[in-house]
Amino acid sequence: MVRKKSSTPNRSFKVADQIQRDLTELIARELKDPRVGMVTIQAVEVTPDYAHAKVFFSLLVGDPVATAEGLNQAAGFLRSGLFKRLHIHTVPTLHFLFDRTTEKAADMNALIARAVSSRAKED
Repeated sequence: MVRKKSSTPNRSFKVADQIQRDLTELIARELKDPRVGMVTIQAVEVTPDYAHAKVFFSLLVGDPVATAEGLNQAAGFLRSGLFKRLHIHTVPTLHFLFDRTTEKAADMNALIARAVSSRAKED
């Protein structure tokens, strides 16, 4: 017997995308923790069984460690908000992680700018 693949192979990506959009709204409108400032949700990775989700965030200003603590303490509250919005059987447990990608990109851009300016001085 041949097993048919799921009719929606990108379902986990769609669920992760919806979680990202809903969390952005929930954090901005309903979370009142002073440790959590201007947070940007960069990405969400959901496990295949939808039991857990890694939520990667970045900050415009603020302390990443304190913000991660605030978000992880509010994870239950945010999960219940997601439960009301999402139409899936299992809403994942949320794990917030600070994403350093934007910092690394800024550092790389600064290095490139320095290299270009030093080359221009040599010429």
